Amino acid sequence: MDIRFARPPLTLGTVAVLVVASAAVVLTSSVAASAASVTFTPVADTYVQSDTASTSYGTSTQIVVDNSPVRRSFLRFTVSGVSGTVTGAKLRLRTISGNSGSDAGGTFRRMSNTTWSETGTTWNNQPAIDGATLGTVGAVSGNTWYEVDVTAAVTGNGTYSFGATSSSGDGAYYDTRESGADAPQLVVTTGTTPPPSGDPVFVGAGDIADSGSGDSATATLLDNIPGTVFTTGDNVYDSGTASQFSSYYEPTWGRHKTRTRPSPGNHDYNTSGATGYYNYFGTSAGPSGRGYYSFDLGNWHIVSLNSNISMSAGSTQEQWLRADLAASSKPCTLAYWHHPLFTSSSNHAPSTSTRPLYQALYDYNADVVVWGHNHVYERFAPMNPSGGADASRGMRSFVAGMGGASHYGFGTIQPNSEARNSSAWGVLKFTLHSGSYDWQFVPVAGQTYNDSGTGNCH
Repeated sequence: MDIRFARPPLTLGTVAVLVVASAAVVLTSSVAASAASVTFTPVADTYVQSDTASTSYGTSTQIVVDNSPVRRSFLRFTVSGVSGTVTGAKLRLRTISGNSGSDAGGTFRRMSNTTWSETGTTWNNQPAIDGATLGTVGAVSGNTWYEVDVTAAVTGNGTYSFGATSSSGDGAYYDTRESGADAPQLVVTTGTTPPPSGDPVFVGAGDIADSGSGDSATATLLDNIPGTVFTTGDNVYDSGTASQFSSYYEPTWGRHKTRTRPSPGNHDYNTSGATGYYNYFGTSAGPSGRGYYSFDLGNWHIVSLNSNISMSAGSTQEQWLRADLAASSKPCTLAYWHHPLFTSSSNHAPSTSTRPLYQALYDYNADVVVWGHNHVYERFAPMNPSGGADASRGMRSFVAGMGGASHYGFGTIQPNSEARNSSAWGVLKFTLHSGSYDWQFVPVAGQTYNDSGTGNCH
């Protein structure tokens, strides 16, 4: 994948620190297309406390590790449906927002007992934390995710228990499964087989993370779809702050961050200069503060644009786009940004200020355009910049705003709109062949809407 950045991109083997800790809390900066991850939440979690020896805390919204009083935590996960060789496993925990932090996040060990009772476990009858040490988390802050590498313990499908202790009298408090979206996670990565054709997969959506059920469900879809991930803006709600990226995006789509090529939305720019967005994604979002860049996937040239800054004919972005397209040697081109030029949603009208970008792409025979902004899915037939049907040179366009935020509705259906849905969250998956492409709307679990097809490059 050739990425066109002003600064050198991350390469395979580079690592980025997620949280400073003393045991294996780093994430690799690249995820191979041959790997897939599945995320599990606990089937049980609790803690016990020495000075309340007969009390069960199984329904608490927090688990605690402490040494004054002594408090120990227990988590149990059931791993199922995993195929292939397990190549990695991460235990992820989020410190509660109402705590100032601790100088010690705890020592984590595997446990042989996998049948302890969540609501029946007390200090008096607690299971032994008898396995090997898997990792130790150092100082922690409130409202932050931490990871421990537990690959040594997780070998495949089965039930796994983990126990945590601390030698510090300054307790560390973590959210439990009763807290909902902030529940602990066990992320299991396996080696998988690439798509049969070997052609690149490009998959994503926009209007994503708001600590709801939708963003968690679409992130789970991505766990099982290899390839490069795109976003069509409004990555996190409501204001694109660093805290919101940490609390909402990171525990869902954040686990695919290293293979994500984002674009910014207006909600990302609710923080001045979209600094939360640029700081979170780093070089993956292109030169900081600019928000547009390009890269190649197989036989395709991919362009991520910024519809929150000037797009007028002759603007810096529009001139860059024309020069970038002129320099590309790839026969197929796909572009994506946030605000749609064509849409039938009743919430946000078509953004006609984006037309110069569409015009430049049309002038250089681009093939596909993808947008977000309206929280719906919609597909349009190939059109020219004026919105007229154009089977010979027109670009097929998609509104892919179904990443997790609450759904919008449709108003007057615009000309050449061929497929629509306003009730299903999902992701839009492209398989990029040498001279053609397949598209598929992949719905989240419990939804049945689908849309798929094939198009040829110009």
